[in-house]
Amino acid sequence: MPGALDGVRIVDLTTMISGPIATMMLADQGADVIKVEPKTGDLVRVLGPAKGDRTATFLAANRNKRSLVLDLKSAEGLEALKKLVSTADVVVQNFRPGAAERMGIGEADLRKEQPNLIYVSISGFGETGPYAKKRVYDPVIQALSGLAAIQADRDTGRPRMIRTIIPDKLTAVTAAQAITAALFARERTGEGQHIKLSMLDAMIAFLWAEGLVALTFPGGEKHAARAQLSQDLIYQTQDGYITVGAVSDDEWKGLCAALDQPQWLDDERFNTPSGRVVNAPARLSLTQEVLQHKTSAEWLSVLDANQVPCAPILDRTTLLDHPQIEANQIIKTHEEEDLGSFRLPRPAARFSATQAGIRLQAPHLGEHTEQLLAELGYDEETVADFVAAVGLAPHG
Repeated sequence: MPGALDGVRIVDLTTMISGPIATMMLADQGADVIKVEPKTGDLVRVLGPAKGDRTATFLAANRNKRSLVLDLKSAEGLEALKKLVSTADVVVQNFRPGAAERMGIGEADLRKEQPNLIYVSISGFGETGPYAKKRVYDPVIQALSGLAAIQADRDTGRPRMIRTIIPDKLTAVTAAQAITAALFARERTGEGQHIKLSMLDAMIAFLWAEGLVALTFPGGEKHAARAQLSQDLIYQTQDGYITVGAVSDDEWKGLCAALDQPQWLDDERFNTPSGRVVNAPARLSLTQEVLQHKTSAEWLSVLDANQVPCAPILDRTTLLDHPQIEANQIIKTHEEEDLGSFRLPRPAARFSATQAGIRLQAPHLGEHTEQLLAELGYDEETVADFVAAVGLAPHG
């Protein structure tokens, strides 16, 4: 069954995480994504545990793509890219602002090859301002967007990074949604457009509805830091950790019943939703005092019986065997001769008629170079010259 984006061709000039995950999501949904790499390959190919030229992270960010190696500094490589773009619907690049134009592959250059092209520029900070030309990685955006401050230690106030690359991956999701919206608009109008997206833009927009909401009304700024230092929702039990949340009045009643603390219902600090927010440190401290006296399993059972949102805190290993994750069949095991057995999550969105899926594992560097050049009309001798020029071994 073809995916929802079957027939859409995307030229992926991106490296690292944000761009590759964005295009991978679209590839999962059926798009033909061609990953154009320099002869040294995407840097992620050598970052982390690897088998051959594919690391675990590369496998997780580049499935369902074909790899084409081109030297874009050569006239021949640039010409081949332009021929490829003439067959494409979307081009995605995440060079620093101005670099694509200097290389001759900016929007204006490539729109000459495909007038209704959707051209996507992903950057760290946008195209203007004092940070526009700066190098960027995920922690820099965590720092500048306010995320590190939101995660500050509640006792010392020291900012903390989230230990996963949230801005990179959020930018990927934002880019993928924007690309599908632009494709939909083009179906109606016949016109392409230029999508510009920065990691900083994406992160601040994402944080605003909760983490930065105190900034909505002028004068509320003084409450922002206090909210950032509130306690988390992780509680220690006799044998581990759980999370428990009670937002509505019904959930609060359920929590008080589950913890056998009926007096909390009459406590004026906690008898309204807003009161429970204002007095969160006291409320959470009292909750922790109670929860430490039984096991996680005992508490989860009684909390579930009282309709209180709760869950165990799973680590990287135990999540593999959790019954809900198994029931959803989120994590799939694959086999490949070069890799042996390995796991990847399936595409998150499930379609009833145009199911997303994994058709191809992440490619070896330049694995499809000969195939793609032949598709573009190059003869065998010219293809062989291309392969030799970038130092690839023929794949046959």
